[in-house]
Amino acid sequence: MSRTGGDSTAALERAGAETVKRAVELDIASRFQESLVCYQEGIDLLLQVVKATKDEAKKHRYRQKISEYMTRAEDIKKHIEKEKQDGKYHKQIRIEENATGFSYEKVFQEYLSEIVSEVWVEDPYIRSVHQLYNFLRFCEMLVKGPCKVKTIHLLTSYDEGSGKSQQVTGLDEIQQSLRNYGVTLNIAFSSSIHDREISYTMTEFGAVTWIQMSCFPWKDH
Repeated sequence: MSRTGGDSTAALERAGAETVKRAVELDIASRFQESLVCYQEGIDLLLQVVKATKDEAKKHRYRQKISEYMTRAEDIKKHIEKEKQDGKYHKQIRIEENATGFSYEKVFQEYLSEIVSEVWVEDPYIRSVHQLYNFLRFCEMLVKGPCKVKTIHLLTSYDEGSGKSQQVTGLDEIQQSLRNYGVTLNIAFSSSIHDREISYTMTEFGAVTWIQMSCFPWKDH
């Protein structure tokens, strides 16, 4: 094996080891969805190592480890599916301020199946023009996606300043626009909400799956 090839394999080994290490840490912390992603990425990297190395002993060791990781990943996948069916699944997505690459489609793609029929949104800051516009884009994503959403519930807070009239008018327009697509938007106001949270109902299981969004400022990058 050339030195370049050896360096490349060593880099794959390091990346695979670090990714699997992170998967185990997340697994222990019960952050199963994130752990599953890391296990899958780590397994893929280690499979590339097995393919590239000529050391039979190393191949054997990695195949054993890969088998263990695949078994654990499958167990996590079953656990997540069971929680979804039981209506107990909760996923928290941490998006740092000014982070990029988190479009609505990317964040919600795994949930936009045709069995989703009803969505709840809690966000205290659907007030200004750009917030209203981005909430509209979120609703449009639901309407255009494969899901069969018929009702969207929005719980937000009033703009206590001069923008209250603009806020109410904007929400009324979004409500009318959705009505044209056969979707009902129910709007309620509360002065006590602080966090952003989204949940939805899957009609196939008749269960509610909760997704809590942290630091998600209705801004598409």
